[in-house]
Amino acid sequence: MENFVLHKAASRGQANHGWLESYHTFSFANYYNPERMNFGVLRVLNDDRVSAGMGFGTHSHKNMEIISIPLEGDLEHKDNMGNSKVIKEGDIQVMSAGSGISHSEYNKNQDKLVKFLQIWITPNKIDVEPRYQQITLDKKERINKFQQVLSPNPNDEGVWIYQDAWLHLGSFDKNITAKYELKNHQNGVYFFIIEGKATIDGNKLDTRDGLGIWNTNQLNITIDEEKTEILIMEVSMLIN
Repeated sequence: MENFVLHKAASRGQANHGWLESYHTFSFANYYNPERMNFGVLRVLNDDRVSAGMGFGTHSHKNMEIISIPLEGDLEHKDNMGNSKVIKEGDIQVMSAGSGISHSEYNKNQDKLVKFLQIWITPNKIDVEPRYQQITLDKKERINKFQQVLSPNPNDEGVWIYQDAWLHLGSFDKNITAKYELKNHQNGVYFFIIEGKATIDGNKLDTRDGLGIWNTNQLNITIDEEKTEILIMEVSMLIN
């Protein structure tokens, strides 16, 4: 029997630090909700807005797959592996924190916000050698279809992580219908509406709503608004 959980945008945790406004789908930092700890190995989905010239000072992570997807603006990354990079809309970045990594993230621009999604996924291997990967995606490959942007396989499309997980992005016109078939039928799928409106298996979703579904093989999607952008996160439901 199919199971699902619906997280409306307004139900998310919110933190406003002045320079940082963040919305938390799952428990994070000072936001704690025992019913919102994770969706399988998907541990964090933060919707962040960082003020001009501001950012996160050097801090550490361990044994977590950390994915950043910029939505607007330029985010400058520096880490203790010697990487000094800027990621912007159209890019995707992943860090396998493994045995430990330290990094900082700043809004590179002094005159505009940076908006990005930060996703944490629990890995299936611990204490691996830390690694960094960043690519620029061809956005034409997601027009009215889903573009794979992350997988468990280094030789597949997009970036890769140490976990049975796939991420896809899609940018759709109104009234388009699409299907998503799970790569692994034991996984679950979490949909996040970046912009617009869609109906997924009968559930009507608006901008920044989230929907997690498991015990299913295929999902039907109908686009209800022009220029609707959807992020799909297929993840293992088995937490190591």
